[in-house]
Amino acid sequence: MINHFQMDTLILRAYEEDIPTYDVTTDLLFDGSYKTEAYMVAKSSGVICGLLVAKRCFMLLDQDLEVALGVEEGAFVCSGTKLMVIKGSAASILKAERTALNFIQRLSGIATLTYAFVKAIEGSKARIVDTRKTTPGMRLFEKYAVRTGGGYNHRYNLSESVMLKDNHIDAYGSIEEAVTKVREKLSHPMKIEVEVRDLNELKLALAQGVEVIMLDNMSLEEMKKAVEITAGKALLEASGNITLSTVASVAGTGVDIISSGALTHSYQSMDISLKIGKIESEKKG
Repeated sequence: MINHFQMDTLILRAYEEDIPTYDVTTDLLFDGSYKTEAYMVAKSSGVICGLLVAKRCFMLLDQDLEVALGVEEGAFVCSGTKLMVIKGSAASILKAERTALNFIQRLSGIATLTYAFVKAIEGSKARIVDTRKTTPGMRLFEKYAVRTGGGYNHRYNLSESVMLKDNHIDAYGSIEEAVTKVREKLSHPMKIEVEVRDLNELKLALAQGVEVIMLDNMSLEEMKKAVEITAGKALLEASGNITLSTVASVAGTGVDIISSGALTHSYQSMDISLKIGKIESEKKG
């Protein structure tokens, strides 16, 4: 799920931001002879995501550190659960602490919120899907967190698939003209998704034989009618201001996909901390 080259790039970028030269406080206090054992612990319940990222944060900074995971990625944990144990250089652990926590807290928050959305529509045929409303530079990790929480990924970027949104259609002229132009220009088979704002536009999109139709900010009654009109001829995606309190009702309309930007922009980071043990020096005398 995570490209390790990209993972290292994101972590190193975080270190460049946090340690541009050296850690003044830690480097003045400890040299490499000081060893300790630390552990990361959950202080609230939720779905854990980012264990491998956090582990890599420690290992990239100091390959001599020993990191043991206490739970599996994607596990639902309760407050007090020990997530990992880190042994080795006290200085290295202290330098990596914040970066590792920043990643795992945020990714676990996304996974936990996604899990809540998935549970809310349990029993329906709909899938919970993310959007491109991600933190700049963090899309790889945040979409991974959605998958860890039980959700699915929409396109990762603008190069992956054709999606004609309202502004594309308004700027080009019409749904028919835009779909026709795209099909003429496509160099290889690719699904086409069209965003529609009402049932008339839905019918126009269906007439063009597109594979996916996004129902933008439609009421529940409109969505139910859209499902009837479509009759399985295209996948229907519900989108627009969908929250945890409304998602079950949306799933009940019979749509195939429910996309929500809230998964990656309105989550609450999970409360996780790192506790460090007694620090001892290996120096003699």
